[in-house]
Amino acid sequence: MWNCRGFGLFVCALSILPLVCFSANFVPLDNYLIDCGAPHNTTVGSRNFTADNFFKKFLSTRQEILASTSLKSISSAGDDSPLYQTARVFVGSSKYTFPINQKGRHWIRLYFFPFSNEKYNLGAANFAVTTQNNILLSNFSVQKKPVMKEYLVNVTSDTLVITFTPSANSIAFANAIEVVSVPDDLIADDAFNLNPLASYSGLLTQALETVFRVNMGGPTVSSNNDTLHRTWVPDQSFLIQPNLAANVSNIRAVKYVNGGPTQTIAPPNVYGTLTEMNSKDDPRSNFNVTWQFDVEPGFQYLVRLHFCDIVSKGLNELYFNVYIDSWFAAKDLDLSVLTNNVLATPYYKDLVTTPTIGNKIIVSIGPSALNNDYPNAILNGLEIMKMNNSMSSLSAAAAVPLSSTSSSNSKKVGMIVGVSVGTLSAAVLVGVFFVLCMKRRRRLARQGHSKTWVPLSINDSISHTMGSKYSSGTTASAASNYGYRIPFAAVQEATNNFDESWVIGIGGFGKVYKGELSDGTKVAVKRGNPRSQQGFAEFRTEIEMLSQFRHRHLVSLIGYCDEKNEMILIYEYMEKGTLKSHLYGSGFPSLSWKERLEICIGAARGLHYLHTGYAKAVIHRDVKSANILLDENLMAKVADFGLSKTGPEFDQTHVSTAVKGSFGYLDPEYFRRQQLTEKSDVYSFGVVLFEVLCARPVIDPSLPREMVNLAEWAMKWQKRGQLEQIIDPTLAGKLRPDSLRKFGETAEKCLADFGVDRPSMGDVLWNLEYALQLQEALVQGDPEENSTNMIGELSPQINNFNHETSVSAVQFEESSLDDLSGVSMSKVFSQLVKSEGR
Repeated sequence: MWNCRGFGLFVCALSILPLVCFSANFVPLDNYLIDCGAPHNTTVGSRNFTADNFFKKFLSTRQEILASTSLKSISSAGDDSPLYQTARVFVGSSKYTFPINQKGRHWIRLYFFPFSNEKYNLGAANFAVTTQNNILLSNFSVQKKPVMKEYLVNVTSDTLVITFTPSANSIAFANAIEVVSVPDDLIADDAFNLNPLASYSGLLTQALETVFRVNMGGPTVSSNNDTLHRTWVPDQSFLIQPNLAANVSNIRAVKYVNGGPTQTIAPPNVYGTLTEMNSKDDPRSNFNVTWQFDVEPGFQYLVRLHFCDIVSKGLNELYFNVYIDSWFAAKDLDLSVLTNNVLATPYYKDLVTTPTIGNKIIVSIGPSALNNDYPNAILNGLEIMKMNNSMSSLSAAAAVPLSSTSSSNSKKVGMIVGVSVGTLSAAVLVGVFFVLCMKRRRRLARQGHSKTWVPLSINDSISHTMGSKYSSGTTASAASNYGYRIPFAAVQEATNNFDESWVIGIGGFGKVYKGELSDGTKVAVKRGNPRSQQGFAEFRTEIEMLSQFRHRHLVSLIGYCDEKNEMILIYEYMEKGTLKSHLYGSGFPSLSWKERLEICIGAARGLHYLHTGYAKAVIHRDVKSANILLDENLMAKVADFGLSKTGPEFDQTHVSTAVKGSFGYLDPEYFRRQQLTEKSDVYSFGVVLFEVLCARPVIDPSLPREMVNLAEWAMKWQKRGQLEQIIDPTLAGKLRPDSLRKFGETAEKCLADFGVDRPSMGDVLWNLEYALQLQEALVQGDPEENSTNMIGELSPQINNFNHETSVSAVQFEESSLDDLSGVSMSKVFSQLVKSEGR
């Protein structure tokens, strides 16, 4: 056995990393740069990667399996780094053992490119990568493009062991590996909990995976321009509405001061650029600049926000708010106070999220009410790092937890992946169960005084507005009357005790389960998650709204449960799921144009009823394809009323309220002015119309920039008179031009910049009925009939829609006959998903 410490120092010396690449205050004592499978050393920028033949003593495998490809194949895959040209292949569990000279935080960077040669297809590899204490990757495979995975782990022993374990009948591989020590102060132990905003400690024990590292307002910062060899990408592709953002660059202004962040936290190229509000010196500006990031559900994330005020001309000029999802990350932020009254001084803030339920993290900046000058808000940089879960894993695919003991060589990690939970000893299971119970108890204790989770029966007793309470029995049936409180035991019975295999959807509020009441009625059960960002207000609003509505095109509420600090809603069950799932992404058969028109007409009837059916309008505020549900006959029903608001009084034009809704569907006028009207729903519905026509997401960052926002893209083609160029290809040749023209004109009017220029939902309904009649005329009449002739053939009901007053009269005459029949609980529901944004 060699002297690990002496040998490690020797390897460090041979790595030949120029000191100029690091800040003057930090030189890494551990600096292993390995080019796997390479016959000789490889220079990348200013760093030298050593051929891993030199590291054979570090490697446990006895099989020498090396592979290589051409630089041309790498360049064609989008990367020209020579590190991806060679690889070492593992056919069995294999370990690299690195001597550690400085305990503490270390980068682990793993490089993968799935090329193929005559013997091995690396694209078919499936494997795990682990350390003594953490699962980094599990059931991992690489598709087509080069990938670099970056981790920060806390090494507490004299060696760091990285194990590559192929899955059954597969291989593992690596193109390059970095193990490099980092400054102790790069990640402090303390941060802030996001919800509630309070102190957090314990980061030092966490393994982290870099998910995003973004340079706001500036170009890519390559690893050669960062003291810790990090890469920062531009923020443009993450912006929800790029037109609301402006870029500023003043790198020379950045001042690193004693006691503040150094260049190891972020380089001047990050702190010297920023994204700010594109307010154009307008003192009335009131909107947020927002970025959206895709993340893996079920994990906590460390979000690091970087600030440097290079725009203010004096102290205490700039106050702004920062949000992560719908929570305050910073309120009335004044960087002058935080940087000891020195402008252009870097500052950063670390926040830890709750375990994510959805797959998005939304970051927004917006003006504070304390602004003395014109409103503005800034953000210079952003890092999002995944935190290991309770199983010490950074991979959701990992099956079992690792042992926390790293000193024993007998602790084998090669069997981690693929081992079933059933093979764990009873003692481990009991221990894990005990830990989870304790965590849950502490969490509930912290939430004990939260208004969000006070049962409705204690807090304001909504049951008074919904009739008498449910019977004291523990069974439930649809015949028991709608809107009653249902016992928790009955909900448990209906969902097989919340069987995870019965989950049919996950939204911002929580999970949705398929259920069956004691009389055989199928239901959808939406169970609130205590960690959800949506809580008491949405729960109460949903009950209050749906307990009043009975309409065939609005989803019906059967009951609710607020026992045991639960917030549970029980709905009719819609068999065909969401409109969104039938348009793209779910593999369902394509809808015909007639079916799409009938679905849009049904949803429009539901919204028209909301806007006109009561003394005051009800504004849905979250109209989107995911909230339009379909029964077994594809009849549409509008769902999810947690964000709904009653409309303005008779002497008012709008309701002033905080902006909520879903990105891509949000009315820009409401977003700017925070003034809500029924026309905000009309705008969102206009987006849905284009979504129905084009069968693609409303926001798709993977597309070219001009195509990312569906509403903007479709409007360009509509104004050119060439809307047929972008329709769903499955509809090609199946739409009558007159029908498409009327549909496009309707959507265009809905998306007018100002609410006063948009039609009412009654007008939208009439136009959609007209578009259907135009399409049907192709089948029922002479193909050469023109639209003038067809208008004469429309039903008396349609002809009566020439005036808005007639629209209401006819619609409510129909409603009085049909709406109550639509509350049959034999209809089916497959998914309720809520997305909320600012």
